[in-house]
Amino acid sequence: MLSYLLDGLRRESAVSRTRYLMRTLIFLLLLTVVPVTVAQTAVDDLYTGEVPVESQDTGQRRRALPVALEQVLRKLSGLRNFDGYPLVEPALGNASSMLVSFHYRNVETVLADGTEWQETRLVAKFSPDRVDELLLSLQLPLWQTERLATDIWVVVDNGIDRRIMPVELAYAWESMGDVAAVRGLPVNWPTADEEDNYSIDAQLLWGGYTEDLGGLQDRGALIAAARREGTEWSVRLNLEYKDGNWAWRLQDIDLQAVLTESMQQAVDRIAAANSIAASDLGSWLHELTILGLNGAKDYQRCLAYLQGISTVERVSIVSARQGSVTFALELNALPRYIEEVLNSGHTLEFDENEEEYFLLP
Repeated sequence: MLSYLLDGLRRESAVSRTRYLMRTLIFLLLLTVVPVTVAQTAVDDLYTGEVPVESQDTGQRRRALPVALEQVLRKLSGLRNFDGYPLVEPALGNASSMLVSFHYRNVETVLADGTEWQETRLVAKFSPDRVDELLLSLQLPLWQTERLATDIWVVVDNGIDRRIMPVELAYAWESMGDVAAVRGLPVNWPTADEEDNYSIDAQLLWGGYTEDLGGLQDRGALIAAARREGTEWSVRLNLEYKDGNWAWRLQDIDLQAVLTESMQQAVDRIAAANSIAASDLGSWLHELTILGLNGAKDYQRCLAYLQGISTVERVSIVSARQGSVTFALELNALPRYIEEVLNSGHTLEFDENEEEYFLLP
């Protein structure tokens, strides 16, 4: 490559030789500062399933592995079940061949009656490459890994008062958290101060106005307002996630059951709005020029950002000049999906006059 660039330098006229040399040096500098490699997702947990087992013997592990793999496919696809995909169940029989590592852990759970229950769980990590191939072969959708952590607020009206996250109902929040973990949605839980007060007033939360929480550009928010009405619990849900807003109601005689279903339906909505259809998955090459790269640190930050996008498989350099670099991106989905990520405005900004992207400070 170096000899090719030097030949180009000799072909240049004396007037443009200095400019060509500057571009060449910048190009070589960028190539040596950061290696251009295949992008890898940072969300390793998406390829890990966790299943209760009766013991740690081989037979139990063999029976649990297909269940763990099914959990992984649910995380990646965003689907709650695979009723419309008859090929999924037989494919789960190959779980052991995709296994990378496993271990066991003990988990203590508090039941609704206050008793504690301890169970052993198999934690199985599967090969991302093998699982991705399986997902594609089964024609499952792909829930993109750019998943915002979602704040969960639960306000309970028991007919006497309204409180945020009453401690005696902790088992219900744990069930909601388990659903989020199993389905691959990161969540945040509010914490009270030493006097059990929260940063948001219970009356304000009761209205379900997620915009009152503020600063939701980089996170989602779910407000569940639960009221006892006779023998039933009525729960009003308000969910905000990226550009989506949803509101719905559920009822059940069991608070834990209705809140668990609320979490399931929240993930259903988020996943459906942020998934790539199987027909849009494949292989595409997309060129992208980014301006405002004024040094090695800017280049490193830009490259790391591009490699961290879930639809980007590989990044390479097409050309470089002072202040900008043109990248070639190998994509696993239609280019419009990466454009949606780029247009989020967190790292890059599109300039309509230049018709190019600029790296934000």
